[in-house]
Amino acid sequence: MQEAQTLEGRRMQEQVAQLLPTREGHFVFESGHHGQVWLDLQLLLLHPERVQPLAEALADRLRGYHAAAVCGPLVEGAFVGLMVASSLRLPFSYSEPVRDHRAAGLFPVSYPIPKPLEPELRGKRVAIVNDVINAGSAVRGTLTALRQCGAQPVAIGTLAVYGLVASELAATHGVALEALASFPSRIWEPSACPLCAKGVPLNA
Repeated sequence: MQEAQTLEGRRMQEQVAQLLPTREGHFVFESGHHGQVWLDLQLLLLHPERVQPLAEALADRLRGYHAAAVCGPLVEGAFVGLMVASSLRLPFSYSEPVRDHRAAGLFPVSYPIPKPLEPELRGKRVAIVNDVINAGSAVRGTLTALRQCGAQPVAIGTLAVYGLVASELAATHGVALEALASFPSRIWEPSACPLCAKGVPLNA
């Protein structure tokens, strides 16, 4: 049984890896962190039929948390979230990125819930679904917004996690984390970025 689970995990890891369009270089993420791996996630849903089986597998992972609604951060995370919500036959909502151009430091983007959706989430158990979690800006912002509108986040579901941020975020907020795949990755605050120290130019 354990061997079968391991084989299934490897197969899932490979399926997710094939779908993620990655580049290596020196990048600045939405959170303000620097890192070496960039995902062109605009291409992820180019062929939705390839993502659908993974969304259904993620829905199966989330079923046991008895969520009453699914929330996905715009842009691509919401598309995956919509697929998961459909599979679970649950109401779907979303959070949307708003950048504070006056903010200094990390996480300058918040993810409020649109006002008409807030009453639909208040008092409900909610599963947050994202496409990929690296620095965690979208999920962090969505967690905050859900709590502000009176919802109860119970789980984070994602196709893939890069590095350790997702597990740390879930532990800090006391919610479960379900990921179909995980990949190594490191991110740095700009002042501690070794690529900056070496003079490696930033990629566009």
